[in-house]
Amino acid sequence: MGFSWQRDWSGLPFPPPVDHVVRALCSALSALGAPHSSELHCTTKPLCHGKAVIHEGDSKCILDPFSLFALVLGVLPFRPAQHSGFSWFYFLPSSFSRRSDVLTVTPWLAPIVWEGTFDPEVVDSLYKPLNLTIGVMAFAVGKYTQFVGRFLESAETFFMTGYRVNYYIFTESPQAIPKVHLQPGRGLVLVHIRKYSHWQEISMRRMEVINRHISETAHREVDYLFCLDIDMVFHNPWGAETLGELVAALHPGYYKVARTAFPYERRKVSTAYIPWEEGDFYYAGATFGGLVKRVYEFTRACHMNILADKANGIMAAWQEESHLNRHFLSHKPSKLLSPEYVWDDTKSRPPELRLIRFSTVIKNYRQLRE
Repeated sequence: MGFSWQRDWSGLPFPPPVDHVVRALCSALSALGAPHSSELHCTTKPLCHGKAVIHEGDSKCILDPFSLFALVLGVLPFRPAQHSGFSWFYFLPSSFSRRSDVLTVTPWLAPIVWEGTFDPEVVDSLYKPLNLTIGVMAFAVGKYTQFVGRFLESAETFFMTGYRVNYYIFTESPQAIPKVHLQPGRGLVLVHIRKYSHWQEISMRRMEVINRHISETAHREVDYLFCLDIDMVFHNPWGAETLGELVAALHPGYYKVARTAFPYERRKVSTAYIPWEEGDFYYAGATFGGLVKRVYEFTRACHMNILADKANGIMAAWQEESHLNRHFLSHKPSKLLSPEYVWDDTKSRPPELRLIRFSTVIKNYRQLRE
């Protein structure tokens, strides 16, 4: 198999800097396991501004520049050859939508997943042969057990359909968890945890509990892991387009505001401190995930920082969400999920949100936390 770049000057030419970008992308593909030819080939064959060609023998797959970027940035996954029977050929149809109304790539070249930025059939054709198991961890503590039934029922309809899924529900009241019919290949594990007197303490302990369970059990059972809030419901498909090494979600309340409006922890005495002049995005604590190893490392780092703050008598402004945002500032996520994946139903739906995949249940927080 080889990889090469063909440049066509018969149409509108690429600016010269693109050649350097393409060479960098070729290097990235090589690092991911794809041998390639880095030379640039001129051609008189009519091409649309340039094509990337992935070839094996006499077979070729043509990618336009957008698709090439999508491949390297992770909108489409790239897998090494040792996966027997796995197709090397990637194609995004010409009708594939290119969003110009929203930000789709971060400054560090991580994709931001919106409806219209991926083809679910192509993504599934690449991920399903890998025989993955996806884990979901959620907490149902106190009165929050009332949300488990609807969460699981909606997940069985929309979350990672066609994949093996393990649900891990952490609760101090296993007897209060309703029985929900699960599809074949999908299982539910109830993990008993101690009862805490204050909701802030529950929030602060979440990273610790997740980290411990990954270490003790989940690292042997799942390939990817998502940590989600239980008081939410799936409304539309959530699929393999969300898989990545380390995945964060844009907070629905702050994805269109200035950085100075982000509710970061601003006290220097906290390990979650972020200066006013720093910050990329404000991420939601209700949704994060990635490879199980990376989620383990992430939750351990946050837990250690929470313990350091506690030793100094400090609680960050938004508990674990503040520490999550601090960690993602210095350890950039490899993929971002748009607010489609963590919407707040108390807000009116903006035009850029073509659909809502996962959103909060409208509720009275004061009653739940009493």
